[in-house]
Order: sequence, then structure tokens, then C-alpha cells
Amino acid sequence: MATIKDVAKLAGVALSTASYAMSGDSKVSAKTREKVLEAARQLNYQKNGFAMDLKRSRTNTIALILRDLSGPYYSELIRSIQDVALSNSYDLIACSSMGGKESTAVRYMLEKRVDGAIVLAHNITDEILHAAAGPRFPIVAMDRLITGEGLINVVVDGEQGGYSATRHLIEKGHSSIAYISGPVDSYDNALRYQGFCRAMREAGLSEKTKWKLSGNFVREGGYKATKMMLMQGELPSAVFYANDEMAVGGLKALEEAKVSVPDELSVIGFDDIQLAEYIQPSLTTIRQPMYESGSLAGHLLFQMLNGDLVNDFYKLKIELIERNSVKATINR
Repeated sequence: MATIKDVAKLAGVALSTASYAMSGDSKVSAKTREKVLEAARQLNYQKNGFAMDLKRSRTNTIALILRDLSGPYYSELIRSIQDVALSNSYDLIACSSMGGKESTAVRYMLEKRVDGAIVLAHNITDEILHAAAGPRFPIVAMDRLITGEGLINVVVDGEQGGYSATRHLIEKGHSSIAYISGPVDSYDNALRYQGFCRAMREAGLSEKTKWKLSGNFVREGGYKATKMMLMQGELPSAVFYANDEMAVGGLKALEEAKVSVPDELSVIGFDDIQLAEYIQPSLTTIRQPMYESGSLAGHLLFQMLNGDLVNDFYKLKIELIERNSVKATINR
């Protein structure tokens, strides 16, 4: 069965353009629309039945689109949005964005198989979100900045979080601090790194290139990045992992290398996942309101579905949680 992607390819246009043309959007010229419609006829393409005439019916389903469905952060987010969906007598579909433009998640949005979506996936491009969103199909974008009709932003103050984490280490006497980052194209990571740099700059400290490593926001990435740091010989006095998952991996690598935390090296994370409190040593971290941010995103989506006016930008605060992985030290 032909898909909208097949139509776009045959017509020689972008996926978003094909979607606009099929929905009769005025953004597309008559010439381009005819080219897309002709391609659709040749391929015998038909819109999915779930998307038929949204003026008359709804699917009573919303989608939560995530980069990856695994991990403790996402489980808390899914639970919060599911609670809101159930309270509104709606079903929730959680789907992965792995595959980008070819993913099922993208088809769900472009073909309107659900009534609206909450998106936390940096590999879903702004182009796709602009093509999908509109007055009848609201989208709440989490942890990114995007403007447009039908689009709402819910973000956590990651820049302040990065600043607070780094400032805490500096106030404990640390002047040589490593930064283990998430993906380079992650909005979250960019904000946390900006906060890290601001705190270092205000303290008159400079980061060392060899102590800036990528862990891709996953446990194995934090483990490997820490191994790489250890192989270089000279260690910092503290490490800021841009999320707790990487910090957990890093702690394992440090334990294997017999580097004592926090006596020889202090560690701070970001997120405050449930595991952070129970590992040894318990992890000092920046708590972001995972359940609250998901709940807010869900409530905003339903307000838009009901035709209510809402603001287009919401920012939630962070909190420093002190545990046992950071120790005061003499500057070195």
C-alpha cells in the first residue's frame, strides 16, 4: 500500500509539501498540488481511514512520541500523560521516533491517525511538526522551541540546571570539572552545556577539551566516555554528567578503575531518576519535574482540543538535590 512518503518521492517534493497538498492547504501552489495529486492517483494512494473528516469525528486517542521508549525518565513521563488521557476518557499511544521521517510516529501525525500529539524527540524535525500541526491537530513540543499554528512549547529550565550543577561543584571547591554531554543535536544538552559554561566563566575557570566527552544520554555512553577520560591519565576533581543515566554508567567505570567517589572524584547528574537515590554513593543531581511536565503537556493538549486559548510557551523550574556523590575538596 502506498504511503504519503511514496507520493512525495514520485512528485519530487518534500514530505511536508505532499502532506500540505493532500490536505488542500493554501501554502502549496496550484501547480504543485496538481503534481502531488497526480502522483497520488498513479499510486492509488488513499488517506488512512482514521484521518477521514476530522470535522465529524475524533479518534479519542492522542500520541506520545519519544525518541526511545526505554529508560526511567520516559516511564515517568508516559505515566503522567496516561493519567491525563484517562481522566479525559482518551486512549494514549506511545511510539518511538526511531526511523525519523519513515517512522510510524511521523505517519500518525501527518495522516492524523490520532487527535493530537505530544512530542519529545529531537529527530522529529521542525518541518514535520509544522506540516502536521494546525487548528484541528494540536501538538505540544517538549524540550524544544518551535512556533506555529497549533504548536505549544513545554520546556524545563535546562540552562539554569546546568548552571546550578556546575556552581554547586565550584562552591564545593572544585576547579577542574569535566562535562559528559548528551547528543550534539539535543536541545536539552545544549541548554545544560550553556549553563555549565556560564558557571565556569563566572568563576574564571576554563574547560579542558579532553574533559568534554559525549555519552549520548545513555548508560553505556556514560560508561564509555568515563573510560575514555580515565585512559587520558590526569583526572578532573569532579564530573558533571548531563543526565543521570550517563552518571550511573560513569560510576560503574570509576568503580572498576578503583577511583573512589566522592573521595577522589565528585559526580553530579541531571534528571533525578528513581535509581539516583538508591545507587552507591547516592547521586547528587538536578531534579527536573518529570511527572509535572508530562501532566502539564497533557492538560494543555486537551485544552487545545477543546478549543481553549492557551499560551504558546511554558517553562518549569529545576531543583538541586544534594546526596553523597559530591564532596568538598581543596582546589586543584
